[in-house]
Formats: sequence, C-alpha cells, structure tokens
Amino acid sequence: MYFTDRSDAGRKLADRLTRLGTEAPVVLGLPRGGLPVAVEVATRLHAPLDVIVVRKLGVPFQPELGMGAIGEEGVRVVNDEVVRAAGVTPREMETVERRERAELDRRAHRYRGGRPPVRLAGRTVIVVDDGIATGSTAQAACRIARERGAARVVLAVPVAPPDWTVRLGPYADDLVALDTPANFFAVGQAYADFEQTTDEEVVDCLRRAAEARAGRADGDGPPPAPAEREIRIPSGGAVLVGDLAVPAGATGTVVFAHGSGSSRRSPRNRWVAAELNRAGLATLLFDLLTEDEALERANVFDTALLAGRLADAVRRLADEPDVADLPVGCFGASTGAAAALWAAAEPGTRIAAVVSRGGRPDLAGARLSEVTAPTLLVVGGWDELVLELNRRAQTQLVSCENRLEVVPGATHLFEEPGTLEAVARLARQWFTDHLVPGTPPK
Repeated sequence: MYFTDRSDAGRKLADRLTRLGTEAPVVLGLPRGGLPVAVEVATRLHAPLDVIVVRKLGVPFQPELGMGAIGEEGVRVVNDEVVRAAGVTPREMETVERRERAELDRRAHRYRGGRPPVRLAGRTVIVVDDGIATGSTAQAACRIARERGAARVVLAVPVAPPDWTVRLGPYADDLVALDTPANFFAVGQAYADFEQTTDEEVVDCLRRAAEARAGRADGDGPPPAPAEREIRIPSGGAVLVGDLAVPAGATGTVVFAHGSGSSRRSPRNRWVAAELNRAGLATLLFDLLTEDEALERANVFDTALLAGRLADAVRRLADEPDVADLPVGCFGASTGAAAALWAAAEPGTRIAAVVSRGGRPDLAGARLSEVTAPTLLVVGGWDELVLELNRRAQTQLVSCENRLEVVPGATHLFEEPGTLEAVARLARQWFTDHLVPGTPPK
C-alpha cells in the first residue's frame, strides 16, 4: 500500500479503526511524524488528541540505530541484544539517556504549551505513529499508556515489518497495520511525501485539538468528565475509601462492587464508570475490604461481609447532598456481583437496579429469590463455566425483572476487542432505563 503523505495515511488508518467498535477512545500521537497521522484518526473517531513523548536511545557511534527508548512517567526500554552487539558500556548508556531525558522533558513542555496531559485512566488508548521500524519507541509508548492507567491499548500504524506483531504483541491489546510488506526496509518507502514533521506543526496540531476539546466542553459536544472526590465509608469496625464522581444533572448513582483480586483502581471498572458518567449517572467506586482484610483470601468470598459493606456504602450516599435523593444501582463484577445481589435482597437497602459483569450470582445462594431490583446478567460467550452458573442463577431470580446477555467472543475479563464496550453499552441502557428519579425501588 502506498500513501500520498501522513495525512492520507491517517485517513486510511482511521477507516480501519472505525471497524474495531471502540467507544470514547483517546488518541495519542508519537511525535513528530505520528502527529499528522493521529490528527486524522482523532478527527474521524471524535476523540481527544494528545502527544505521547518518547525518545529513542541511539547507539553512540550510530545514532540512527536504536538500542532502546525512554518516555514520560520514567519509562525506560532497552534492547539488550543491540546493546551487547554494539558493545555499549553502562557509562555510554547513561550519557545517552541523560541527554535524551532532557530533550524529552523540553519537548513535552513545548508541545503541550503548559496544558496537562489528557486523562487516560480507565480509557481505551490508541497509540498512533507513521510506521514501525525497530519498534522500541512504540513499545515504550504502549508501556507509558499502561502506566497512566489505560484500560486497553491499541497500537495503530500505516506500515510495519512483517514480524511486528511478534515483537510488539505483548505490549498492546490490539495491533493494527494497514500494510506489512515482505520487502520492508524503511517506513519512508510507503510514502510519496515523507518530509520531516516540525515541532511547530506538532504544537499547532495539539493546540487546535485542545481548542476543539474546550469547545465541546462549552456545550458543542460531550460534557467533560466529572471531578472525583474521595469519601469515607464507616462499616462495622472498618473505614473504607471510595471515589465519588457526579456529573452535572445526574439522574442516578451506580455503586461498583469489584471482584476478587481487584480494587477501586480497576481500569476496567473505571472505564465503565466513565461511560456511565457520560450518560449522566454518578458513580461510586470503593474498596470493599481494607488492605489488611484483603490479605486474607477467605474475605474475598465472604458474600455476607461484602454485601454488608456494599449496603453501608449505599446508605452513606444519603450524606452527600448532590446524590442523596438519586436512585441507586449496583454494578458487580465476579464475586462483587454476588454481594450486589445479596445487598439488593436486604430490606430497606434502596437498590433500584443491578448489573452483573462476569458475575458469580450463585454465591448469593438462597438470597436470589428475594431480589426485587431489576437485574441484568452479562457473561462472556467463551466463559463457559460462569455462563452456566448464571443460567442456573437466573432461574432463581423469581421476584424481579431479569435478563441474561451473552457477549460473543468474550472471556471472563472481557479483554477481547470491543467486548468491554459491549458491557458498557448494556449497563448504560439498563441503568438509564431503571434509575428514574422519584421512582422508589421495586
């Protein structure tokens, strides 16, 4: 495949990326050549655009040969094979890295013009470059996105060598390349115009993207993400910590109950929470166990304990004026789903709707028959054991409206492309349908 220039490549790459079904992504361009490509992708996907600054560590006597890369957040990637073959000493490596680190910091400040980086926590992040050569800078970029909390990382380029997926597969959830020619020798071979992108062009791209984003926040597009505030939830002898986000004009609140081995920092739950915020729903993510309690594995499966903590969190919302009168729903994952259903069965808990993602409703036992809140069970099609457990549990939900949704091609954690987005769509629709202000819980 041949591209007229980077903008042409970006438009063609955007056409491919629309087929992934990714909702509300953030696009990160690798400067400098990746920015003109990323601009077209971000425009087509209606996504915020930011820069992800990475500097190649070149071999001292052959700078064009990359022996690694560094990036923001202190990320450092070294190709030990190249270092050994080139005979680079630790002192030489330190000298190169110190010089490139200073340049990285200078560029990051100049490119953004003092603006803060776009928030990545819980989001799908599409890392875009104009092509892959050795892959070290792309590897560092993907790692930076992970360090900053991205729930899913997509690496997308117009052209790459045939073996690029082997080299970069471990660092991204999805890899997209328009062309992988067998006779690949350089990125520039795929472009008619491969003139170097200047710093001024990068700054201009990011400035215009920031202005467009500000315009959307002023009413020309989706509302900005609500600020989170930390609240403390007394429960028995423990004090739990939660993050409450309330968008303007919120119509309901969704309390998250995470599963075993997870926490309120879970990128997947945070991504779903951000989607619910955009739909006008407040969200509360909190830790059901203290750090010491979480060390005791049995606590993770103590459904009665977790349900009590969840009920206390729901009651605690009555002390927050901006959500005190809103209907409350629960989003439970894995063992947290059992806690949500158990809590919903308790008299006076005022839980108006429940969504279970890859849940273990069977752990709620006999309480299932007492649940009156409308309940949506979402399970991956390839999560066969849990799917069977949910089918059995659904037959016991005899006192409430309920539905079982199977997401094709999804495993237990919904890591496959587009599957977590499907969960978010289903949850958003269920909660907006059932969390109606002024309507008492069923």
